Amino acid sequence: MNPVRSRFAPSPTGLLHVGGVRTALFAWLLARHSGGQFILRLEDTDKNREVSGSDQHIIDSLNWLGLTWDEGVGGVGGPYGPYRQSERLEIYKEWGHKLIEQGRAYADPYSPQELEAFRDQAKAAKKPFLYRDNRPTNPPEWDERLPLRFKSDPKAYNWHDAVMGDLHAGEEAVDDFIMIKSDGYPTYNFAHIIDDLLMKCTHVIRSQEFLASVPKYLNLYDALSIERPVLATVPFVMALDGKKKLGKRDGAKDILDYARQGFLPEAMINFMATLGWNDGTEQELFSLKELIDKFSLEHVQRSSARFDERRLLWMNGAHIRGLPMDEAYELAKNFWPKSAESYDDAYRRQVFSLVKERLKYFQELTELTSFFFEDLPVNLSLIEHNKQLSGLSNDLLKSLLEQTKADLTQSDFSVQDLTSRLNQLLEKTEQKPVVLFSLIRIATTQVSASPGLADTLAVLGRDRFLKRLDQTIQAL
Repeated sequence: MNPVRSRFAPSPTGLLHVGGVRTALFAWLLARHSGGQFILRLEDTDKNREVSGSDQHIIDSLNWLGLTWDEGVGGVGGPYGPYRQSERLEIYKEWGHKLIEQGRAYADPYSPQELEAFRDQAKAAKKPFLYRDNRPTNPPEWDERLPLRFKSDPKAYNWHDAVMGDLHAGEEAVDDFIMIKSDGYPTYNFAHIIDDLLMKCTHVIRSQEFLASVPKYLNLYDALSIERPVLATVPFVMALDGKKKLGKRDGAKDILDYARQGFLPEAMINFMATLGWNDGTEQELFSLKELIDKFSLEHVQRSSARFDERRLLWMNGAHIRGLPMDEAYELAKNFWPKSAESYDDAYRRQVFSLVKERLKYFQELTELTSFFFEDLPVNLSLIEHNKQLSGLSNDLLKSLLEQTKADLTQSDFSVQDLTSRLNQLLEKTEQKPVVLFSLIRIATTQVSASPGLADTLAVLGRDRFLKRLDQTIQAL
């Protein structure tokens, strides 16, 4: 395919979530697949909704994911800047005057109260409100203080969407719309088309919420006599039940929350890419190179994708397991419990080698490893709530732990020797592993789950093992 020039053009009105980042990712993958360019533009013209710091949050989010851009904000620049719409106001005014000269734009003289009266009239007549039905017959000259409206030429449209396929809309979908507001800032409906033209964008990928407005955009393309870019509409990301668009209550977190929790950017990209896209196979885990090589809009599904955080956790864990030990250890360095600071690097590496295969994200390190670094208080409720142990008497539990202490005291605490002695203990006590090993694990770690028992005890060492065993025996 020919090199693509795609863009991500968010409004700095809040934090980036999975849905928005997936749109950016699809545009980025398409550009990288073709050897083209990816542009980051900020559509910051809605000053009433703008949230301070959102622009930097967008930049930081894409940087964390590795979605680098070839042109745009954040100090990158490029030949078609500026890349903030608020810095392009004169450009939009110039194009507004061009459309006035062509008879395709006019100053809107109506007050909000007059517009509301028009809406009430349409409602009383049981007709849809269309501004073009109330178009002023002799509008004033535009002085750049009144709103500027596009003068539509209503017609039916058939068009092809690279994801949704062949689409149709009747002329009722085309109406006059505000191009430039009274505050001098353009609307999205106008500005993005001018920017895409001047920045030579070949593909426009955006969310399903804009689909109903496409006929208006097509009418403006016609008025400007410009070639349309390839349009691609990405369906919504839905909550897990599939009944509503993903929201904060359903897990739509700030994308940088995942960075703070210790998710891998490669896993996040893998997860988001496969929300509504696949390569036609059963493959679920992709490297970044594989995604770039295989991505195409033809394989983006028309139906909405469902956000399943359990799948994300599985996928991130799989990516962690696929990392070389040294690389994973380095990435985990900021997620250790505070109690680990007093231990040397060699000991932390031993601990990490035991839990790496169980990690779903690095922030779990504290929960999974605290008992390696500090003596947790004896918690007999772990025994009481263990269905294998809750029916056993305290006398039996103490007897089993005392037998364990007698046998393992003689061990050299290598994994091999501990494994052998633990298996011999099963024969002596005539207990099942799920009973005896669960009891020893709780007594020596004060957690209900841990890495392999012999591996855990080998890292803890004899002295700490005996101390903790005695504390549990005494508590029983």
